[in-house]
Amino acid sequence: MTVRRVNRFAGLVGLATALITLAGAEVVSLLVAPGSSPLFAVGSFVIDIVPPWVKDAVIQLFGTADKVVLLSALGVLALVLAIGIGILEYHRPRWGVSGLILLGLVVAIVSVTRSGASLLWGLPTVIGIALGVVILQRGMRRLHLFVDAASRDELAPDTGEKADEASRRAVVGRRGFFTFVGAVSGAAVIAGFAARTVNAGTAAVTAVREKLKLPAPTTPAPAIPAGASLDIPGISPLITAAKDFYRIDTALQVPAIDASKWSLTITGMVENEVTITFAELLALPMTERTITLQCVSNEVGGDLVGNATWLGYPIRELLLRAKPTAGADMVLSRSIDGFTAGTPLSVLQDDKRDSLLAVGMNGKPLPLEHGFPARMVVPGLYGYVSATKWVVELKVTTFANDMGYWTPRGWDALGPIKISSRIDVPAYTATIPAGRTKVAGVAWAQHTGLKAMEVRFDRGPWQPAVLADAISADTWRQWYYDWEATKGVHLIECRATDANGLVQSGRHQAPAPNGSEGWETITVEVA
Repeated sequence: MTVRRVNRFAGLVGLATALITLAGAEVVSLLVAPGSSPLFAVGSFVIDIVPPWVKDAVIQLFGTADKVVLLSALGVLALVLAIGIGILEYHRPRWGVSGLILLGLVVAIVSVTRSGASLLWGLPTVIGIALGVVILQRGMRRLHLFVDAASRDELAPDTGEKADEASRRAVVGRRGFFTFVGAVSGAAVIAGFAARTVNAGTAAVTAVREKLKLPAPTTPAPAIPAGASLDIPGISPLITAAKDFYRIDTALQVPAIDASKWSLTITGMVENEVTITFAELLALPMTERTITLQCVSNEVGGDLVGNATWLGYPIRELLLRAKPTAGADMVLSRSIDGFTAGTPLSVLQDDKRDSLLAVGMNGKPLPLEHGFPARMVVPGLYGYVSATKWVVELKVTTFANDMGYWTPRGWDALGPIKISSRIDVPAYTATIPAGRTKVAGVAWAQHTGLKAMEVRFDRGPWQPAVLADAISADTWRQWYYDWEATKGVHLIECRATDANGLVQSGRHQAPAPNGSEGWETITVEVA
């Protein structure tokens, strides 16, 4: 048997080893904690250590599929390492086992050092590696038997009983090897998939969420004006459906939180520490508001922004209970997955700003991926400093003593949202017929509101566009311009002006460190 064929078979043993290692760890993580799953622990570690420009580039390339890409890349890396370990173990017995143990040690260290982790978080990796070592060694024994039998068959004379016996042993060895690899791999895939499904906990939590009836708001959202929504094909809906709302966060695995066990604690520089359960939260007088949220990673004209109607309790009222002490100027909110955001205390205490501890989105309980059972919604600030999902703690502190997750990674601490606008129709590089057509999109100036919207063509003079009616200063507004399109290739730009007269900047700036700037510019061909 050639070395190349032997390496292929050794690689198969390595793959089976990887599958049983990951599956075993996944099963054990059911008993420890969902985040102790090694693949997710390493993925979260990677998210933590990558520089901001890498994060920004990945989001721009893959959008909300960034976590799928990361997990897929980690999976491919694990399989490549597994193939290498299998080949190494065949040619250098015990070296592959040593490599597997060393890799497991590194992953275990990563797991136990995650936010909120304990030493038990390393147990899934340890047990998974132990299973992997057993499978690797047994697989190698079967491979050696298979290779030895095949070699004897190749060297046996063409006729006679010895040749028949050699061929029979080769067949038995081959069958035994592939049966072992197939059985181990199949069992690992089934067990791993089942454990991942249970580990995610989505079925049970989703069932509870679907049966949950939210209280009616004591302070309903202002009625949406009839002229706020434009009937223009292709324009962004005034209210973004939950399924279409952008999702950017650091959680590789969406937390599945039992609402009956959830609580929020207000700690730090306060006279009274406050703890509130989900049942107590729902019993409070609820406020409903339509608010636009935006991710700081949103490029000019990007889709990492959405507008929804939120139901929740004013955060300022909770802070009144806690009574922040003199000198405090920041609230560090913490998610159950360890993410933190630093929000100015003055913003959360502002009685003219509807900062909510939200429990509902568009008339339904929060979707799991958008923070169920509770999240923060703060108008006027980018999500990285305000919109903490799955929130479990509000620590009243100072900017001098604490920083949110992204601040030490190069992003500004305050994060006010900048004036922005985008063109939804016509689409970039679209070909449209000559004649009257609508150029349309959305624009927003968070917590200030808009006064005007303009478009221009081929670097010509700015033309006033029509702004749809406003819901509030905290929501985006649709707009349109009736354009008499002539044949040829045209450049279209847009810009907004806020209620204070500040014109959207045309200077191009990337999202880092405090949000993108610039006018969206598209080209279209008129046929």
